[in-house]
Amino acid sequence: MSLPQAVPDNTAVRTALWRALHLEADAAPHVLEDRVGLELVAPEDGWQDRPDMSPFTRPFRASIVARARFVEDHVEAQLAGGVSQYVILGAGLDTFVQRKPQLASRLQVYEIDRPASQHWKRQRLMDLGYGIAPHLHLVPVDFEAGEAWWSRLGASGFDVDQPAVVASTGVSMYLSREANLATLRRVAALAKGSTLVMSFMLPIELNDPEVRVGVERAAAGAKASGTPWLSFFTPAEMLALAREAGFARVEHVSAVALAERYFSGRTDGLRPPRDSEELLVATAKA
Repeated sequence: MSLPQAVPDNTAVRTALWRALHLEADAAPHVLEDRVGLELVAPEDGWQDRPDMSPFTRPFRASIVARARFVEDHVEAQLAGGVSQYVILGAGLDTFVQRKPQLASRLQVYEIDRPASQHWKRQRLMDLGYGIAPHLHLVPVDFEAGEAWWSRLGASGFDVDQPAVVASTGVSMYLSREANLATLRRVAALAKGSTLVMSFMLPIELNDPEVRVGVERAAAGAKASGTPWLSFFTPAEMLALAREAGFARVEHVSAVALAERYFSGRTDGLRPPRDSEELLVATAKA
């Protein structure tokens, strides 16, 4: 079977460039240090002048680095507690394994994404000399053909009897409520001690007025590219959905909390937007 043209998803590229721009345009201390994503993308000179890199997008850049840092801090904390598996849904150009080799080598890391994206990323990692670490499992899932990520994960060596951290950021808005619930149920059924970190978008009418136009543009762009946003949740709705799925403990981590945790004391005004994208942290089984 031939793969579609192997190119990274536009959203994945923008995310990688925002993470790189954080190091170039924002003052230290940096919330996240990721230069590997920029290596993978290898953009043309002047990429900093792209419209989606403009100062207008600065709050969204802060949101991207904040959620990534939170997930990786959570993974490190869970590893200290004995968890040895890390699953990234919609992995895109995630670079955890390459940036934190000592930490990642103590885990089995499963990156789930579309076959074309995985093929492209595998080749870029080889070309750049990173290779594919033995603990990194690139799991291609053809969602359009109806493949289930769960079955492909199992075929890649995932141990259902051992706890895991599952991260799903920047994904839930593209799924229907039913599809989100199905994912939540699948993760809630994992071994005791497994946790999920999932981002979700608040209804646009609840967004901070300063960023609402940007969110509306992003939603319009997603629709125009054939991948419309389908789901928005208030924090109460997301917590209720996670409880319905069977999680033992659920927690809402707000953008305000992330700002306090990672951006406190900054004098440049960099911080994630309020009431836009928030996080769910859910624990499977008491």
